[in-house]
Amino acid sequence: MSTKLTRRSTLGLMAGAAAIAMPNVVRAQTVEVVAHYSMPPIFKAAMEAVAEAFNKKSDKVKVTYVNPTPTYEDGAQLVLRQATTGGLPDVSFQGLNRLRLFAERSIAADLKPFLDREGDLAKIGYSRPILGLGHHGGVQCGLAFATSNPISYMNVDLLKKVGASAETFPKNWDDVIALSAKIAALGDGNTGMFFRWPGDDWMFSALLYGFGGRMLTEDETKVAFDGAEGLAALRLLDRMVKEGKMPNLTGNADLQSFGAGKMGMMFRTTAQVRQVSGMVGSNFEMQTTTLPVIDPVKGRLPTGGAGAMMTAKDPARQAAAWEFIKFATSAEGTTLMAKNTGYVPCNQLAIDDPAYLGEFYKANPLFQAATKQVHLMIPWYAFPGQNSVRVTQVMVDNLARIVEQKASPDEVLRDMSREVTRLIPRRQG
Repeated sequence: MSTKLTRRSTLGLMAGAAAIAMPNVVRAQTVEVVAHYSMPPIFKAAMEAVAEAFNKKSDKVKVTYVNPTPTYEDGAQLVLRQATTGGLPDVSFQGLNRLRLFAERSIAADLKPFLDREGDLAKIGYSRPILGLGHHGGVQCGLAFATSNPISYMNVDLLKKVGASAETFPKNWDDVIALSAKIAALGDGNTGMFFRWPGDDWMFSALLYGFGGRMLTEDETKVAFDGAEGLAALRLLDRMVKEGKMPNLTGNADLQSFGAGKMGMMFRTTAQVRQVSGMVGSNFEMQTTTLPVIDPVKGRLPTGGAGAMMTAKDPARQAAAWEFIKFATSAEGTTLMAKNTGYVPCNQLAIDDPAYLGEFYKANPLFQAATKQVHLMIPWYAFPGQNSVRVTQVMVDNLARIVEQKASPDEVLRDMSREVTRLIPRRQG
């Protein structure tokens, strides 16, 4: 009796084990990728659209999201914390200027081996400038997902009042400044222009890069903006104030003035096209165009936005995470992103092939300006070391001295260079 019971028990246990094992086998065939992103008011619709499309196509990998963080900074802090305490997602969409931080701390996996297995990267839309946005210290620590660059916003009604038009909009800063002065001369509270210099160093870098300059030397041991290009950038900002009659505005005063129809030209990120057009409404005709050219050969533009970063460590999870990153940054994925946000697409096929975004751009011409500048985009420089935030504030505070007309460009360049030099890491040994 006991033998039979034992055999029956054994068979029952085997059957039970098989019943438990079967679902595990099924689950093993589908790997769940956990992803994280920030700024849900901007990205939620896009992220949901990308995940839905990916999950429909993929039978072996499924993606789910953790709760999004409010800002890029919150997202960076979350991943830094989880890298120590555990619970890292497999994929994190981080601000492009934060990718360096994760590469230096070996949190971001190098995507080069995965890219190498894809063959001809140009055929799947990864151009060299696009790849460069996620390349730091010899590591392909991310792939650009959503990008922005600075563009020109025009109040066409005000332009017409001084004999200009969107079609004849200046191609260089000399003519922009002259046009700004004409608009300001209209009086009645009108201003000609505002170049969005406050807040951070992004728009200053647009001028610096436009002249072909750079923030630090290649070995990052010395300031590099203290040369001819940096001085030219500061002198151009000074001319905007002196000759173009650009006012000293803070907060979102420039947005409010432009939206109310009292500003002729505004130079800001393309990421705000949807917001600005909503503010303008039917107040006046608004159009956008590319940023005026400084140096047509050496000139470049800084890039804002988010990049997809792999944080998974296990090879099997890395392979699954790559499938999602590859889809999110593909022509199809970046098309879904652009349609749901208005950011610049980050896949050259989506930009070049009208089958992806042709109808979208026909219906939304305000978003086209930024796509015409993709070939000029280089990373928004991330200063090395512990004082990167302080460095940015030092630069903004010194730019304010020019706009407030409290110091000359030469004085500001000298002081800014000295202060930043004290804050960047010194070479060891």
